[in-house]
Amino acid sequence: MRWLGVLILKIDALPMAMWYIITEAFTLTAAVGDFAGAGEEEVCMNKQDVHYSTYLRETLEVLSHDGALLVSVTKSGHANVMTIGWGTFGWVWEKPILAVFVRPSRYTYHLLEESGDFTLNIPPRTLAETVAYCGSVSGRNFDKFAERKLTARASRRVRAPIIEECVVHYECRVVEKNDVLLATLVPEIAQSAYRNGDFHRVYYGEILATYADPDALVRLANIAVR
Repeated sequence: MRWLGVLILKIDALPMAMWYIITEAFTLTAAVGDFAGAGEEEVCMNKQDVHYSTYLRETLEVLSHDGALLVSVTKSGHANVMTIGWGTFGWVWEKPILAVFVRPSRYTYHLLEESGDFTLNIPPRTLAETVAYCGSVSGRNFDKFAERKLTARASRRVRAPIIEECVVHYECRVVEKNDVLLATLVPEIAQSAYRNGDFHRVYYGEILATYADPDALVRLANIAVR
């Protein structure tokens, strides 16, 4: 996918609204790899750093209702997004950890195996239709960013991008992974969640960065009440 754009230079001494635009157009390659590693001022300038636990309650509410958006990336830099409803936060190995569950049949599984990092993006209620769509089609067949007009922005610490339209973001590096096993799973969960097999792989991501929109709490406040 290619975009036609203009080069924008920020003048540090001026307010954000006063940017100078060089009028000569050039072609941008919309591969995430082109943006990875950009300086923090160039990325998500309206997002504010927060502690990983700041929006934990709201994040869990989103996961347990419509779901959150997990982004991974191919070796060539093409981003994919899928909806997840299962995840857990904790403190393990002296690190803040976010564990996500992905089935081997999913396209995202193969990307996580390749890349070893991901972002979890918490959407506002206004993205409910997009969240439903991203959980119903495969990235093997659809460019979900393009289909839903989502904006991929370079992350600060990992290759996988964030979704600009979401309000809270967790950047994670996979530090461990293991598989859910039938032999050690209680029968009621095996029967309710794995009737057809396809047991999840659990990816333990060290949370390297967390940031949010300034109005994230307001935009997420009504998630649980609807």
